Amino acid sequence: MATTQIFVNLPIKDQATTRSFWTALGYSFNDTFSDENALALVIGESINAMLLSEPRFADFTVKPTSDGGTTEAILALGVESKEEVDTIADAALANGGSKAQDPQDHGFMYGRSFVDPDGHHWEVLWMDPNGVQG
Repeated sequence: MATTQIFVNLPIKDQATTRSFWTALGYSFNDTFSDENALALVIGESINAMLLSEPRFADFTVKPTSDGGTTEAILALGVESKEEVDTIADAALANGGSKAQDPQDHGFMYGRSFVDPDGHHWEVLWMDPNGVQG
């Protein structure tokens, strides 16, 4: 079995803040699937995040929605270089995000993390495919 796409759904508090934050990090939105209750964040060719207003997000679950004060998931974004890790993490910190953990440099893998304005924990990482020993 193969999955062809992934759609992560996350609650957000303010669309303008969220749109501004992710745009500053260099990402775009698919406006065809965005409206007053949803922003369709394009993360990669087949990777998307549906950033939903809290009431709209609640329509999809029977459990209480996290208020951003707890960690329910850590979302990791793989990028092509250490420089790209730094570019994205620096932009996140300069545009309303906060540091989640100290940078991690293992030689073959480098990563930094941030918490977005809605409290979601993101990791940005680069891994040298030739450096992984199996």
